[in-house]
Amino acid sequence: MPRMITESKKFFVHESSYVDDGCEIGDNTSIWHFSHIISGTKIGERCNIGQNVVIGGNVIVGNGCKIQNNVSIYEGVELEDDVFCGPSMVFTNVFTPRSHVSRKNEYLPTKVRQGATIGANATIVCGNEIGAFAFIGAGSVITKPVLSQALMVGNPAKQIGWMCKCGERLPTSNHCARCDAKYEIDDASQAIKEV
Repeated sequence: MPRMITESKKFFVHESSYVDDGCEIGDNTSIWHFSHIISGTKIGERCNIGQNVVIGGNVIVGNGCKIQNNVSIYEGVELEDDVFCGPSMVFTNVFTPRSHVSRKNEYLPTKVRQGATIGANATIVCGNEIGAFAFIGAGSVITKPVLSQALMVGNPAKQIGWMCKCGERLPTSNHCARCDAKYEIDDASQAIKEV
């Protein structure tokens, strides 16, 4: 049975999970087993929050996001609409953490733009932006900003190609065989754009 924070918002929270007071949860969002949504968090509509997920205070999660099992999203992280966070991927929020030194005033923002995919067990080092529809391969470690639609793999991650917005890797022709979209690389910015 859905829990309700306000009378106008309906969403599902599994009985083993906790949603603190002061959270905003959008319609038709599901929060599954053993998860904790901390006060100040804003989660959009139609999101799926997997098992054993922690979403820290003051985090913003857009509409249609999928956060798979065992993911922690810390303060300073913002996910735009339709972001996919694979199982056990990691966000950090402090660049040089020490157990005995409080660094709460040093949180670095991390923004994940619309439609980006972060693969299982990938690590996103704080302070970096992941571009729209970028694809971070499983196990990759992001240590610098990622261009929109870039395909990144390795540790540290390197760009090895481009992805179509539909989720297919683009061939060297930059013409997607699945959805027929065509792209070109802008020489000045080295960014990809649809034509």
